[in-house]
Amino acid sequence: MATAPAHDGAYSFDARVAVEHVRASDPMLARVIDAVGPFRLQLKRAASSFAALAEAVVYQQLSGKAAVTIFARVCALFPRAPAGLTVEQMRRVSDAKLRAAGLSRAKLLSLRDLARHVTDGGIPTLAEARRMEDEAIVERLTVVRGIGRWTAEMFLIFRLGRPDVLPADDYGVRKGFAIAFKKRALPAREDLERRGERWKPYRTVASWYLWRALERASNARALPSAPRRR
Repeated sequence: MATAPAHDGAYSFDARVAVEHVRASDPMLARVIDAVGPFRLQLKRAASSFAALAEAVVYQQLSGKAAVTIFARVCALFPRAPAGLTVEQMRRVSDAKLRAAGLSRAKLLSLRDLARHVTDGGIPTLAEARRMEDEAIVERLTVVRGIGRWTAEMFLIFRLGRPDVLPADDYGVRKGFAIAFKKRALPAREDLERRGERWKPYRTVASWYLWRALERASNARALPSAPRRR
């Protein structure tokens, strides 16, 4: 179902109710919740669907630092447009300038295709998306070259604040699940989705805590070991 819209960084659901539901539904995940603490998903604001999705395309398959650098270079091509990228800007800028900013040819083609679909009315505006069901949004977005289900799910979570999204192909979610549930191997998509049935209708919250489980484990490994006594 579509949910109430998220505005000004607010979730489209009651986070306290969601966390308690997930905690009560899964004792294993409850341990992660207790260790991590309050739910603090940070929603990202955007001027338009195009701006949000264009940023997502640029960030795909890059480390955080590299993605930030390249996206900043792309935005710097339009110094008089601080509100975010627009279709009109994308039409005016040359392929050569976008490539010089660090975009791969595949991402350049994705941005061009995204602009075309927005112009044709195939991509919902943010206001329209807030009234749509999750799967309908996924179907609309994934017709764009280079935008797959994962990118659409990130849009649902971090732009719209939807409560019941489980990105079952996301490495961080899968690795976090393996850590939280003490598995040696990453779970198959089917196994993760099966466990996720008990987290409904707040699978976004469960996903966030699985990301945090991986984060905590990574931070623990990064800590220097205590010096040995001689």
